[in-house]
Amino acid sequence: MSQAWTPAPQRPAGAYLPPATVQRRWRDAIRVWWREVDKVLLGLVLLLMAIGTLAVAAASPAVAEQLSTATDRVPDFQFFKRHIVFQMLGLALMIGLSFLSRDQARRLGILVGAAMLALMFVVPIPGIGTEKNGARRWIEVGFSLQPSEFLKPGFAIILAWVLSWRLRDANLPVVGFASAIMVLVAGLLMLQPNLGDAILFGGIWMVMVLLAGVAWQRIAALAGAAVGGLTLAYLFYDNARHRIDSFLGGGTAFDQVDLAQRTITAGGWLGTGLWLGIRKMNLPEAHTDYIFSVIGEEFGLIACALIVATYAALVLRALIRMTGEDNLFALLAGVGLVTQFGGQAFINILVNLKLFPSKGMTLPLISYGGSSTLAVCFTLGLLLAITRRNPFLQREAGGLRELIERKEPSA
Repeated sequence: MSQAWTPAPQRPAGAYLPPATVQRRWRDAIRVWWREVDKVLLGLVLLLMAIGTLAVAAASPAVAEQLSTATDRVPDFQFFKRHIVFQMLGLALMIGLSFLSRDQARRLGILVGAAMLALMFVVPIPGIGTEKNGARRWIEVGFSLQPSEFLKPGFAIILAWVLSWRLRDANLPVVGFASAIMVLVAGLLMLQPNLGDAILFGGIWMVMVLLAGVAWQRIAALAGAAVGGLTLAYLFYDNARHRIDSFLGGGTAFDQVDLAQRTITAGGWLGTGLWLGIRKMNLPEAHTDYIFSVIGEEFGLIACALIVATYAALVLRALIRMTGEDNLFALLAGVGLVTQFGGQAFINILVNLKLFPSKGMTLPLISYGGSSTLAVCFTLGLLLAITRRNPFLQREAGGLRELIERKEPSA
């Protein structure tokens, strides 16, 4: 005999309500994020940001002195205070992006890359792009936005997305698509002119195309194309020819690269001490392109070596994280992003050591910058999101090691 249905008792007025689930969801999301994020990679990023804070504090008085006039005095720590603001914004951006899933990171990277590529078409136009030191690379939007800086992570994500199409159809000419994008970006950079970033984009393209499964027999052709491109740039591109000639000719005592090399060695092994450097006072762009030389003068060559080791550790950690990755897009995107970050860092360091022509390229996470700082944090936020991994899941594929050994002429 069935029992009669009775309605649930009504909650009396003023009775206690259970807590909202929104707060619980945020707590759960933070727990999941902390479990999955690469804490070593995050720690290395925070360490470099701390070094950058100290380095900009050391360089800020020198830049303020150079920009001051008899009637207008620039505060000694103006650039340091601005750097702190941009670092806090960049840190918030990086942590926020690291909460994204891989699909969300892919969509955002493609969207930002496409938007910055569109802006690259208008940057060289007088009246829209802002010219500094003979180059037109910026757009004023309340601060100086350099589209090529945000295009770097977008470029890596877009290439990873395109190259991963080969899993759907092995006959798709994905390398041709990726090469066409590279040629377009290089052409737009040459119009600014921006040879340094063009070389960096070329390096990202080369690494990702090789990892996508191109047969080793085609590596020589790709390398030959790169050498041919540099040769054409030297013959027909004045900016490239002047920089290369200055580098090969040894320069003069008034060249920026020569001044940087003299500054970095002036402090010896242990440095002169904070704010006690002298040569930095005559060094152009001491807070951006040549901040590594300021570190060498005031904190010593040992400190410079430790910074190089920190960059190398960050790149190596990201590559180790990719070793067991079984998702082709995630693998290519992670390697592309860390190639961009590491390549920019080591090009800047080589320029300061007078081992590479001047490129006008900042030192990631350490140099002062508005859009450059935010762009680097954007890159690392996407990298942290892509390298997140559930520690309880086992990977079945061989990851980076297997992909390197694979030879697929059809790609």
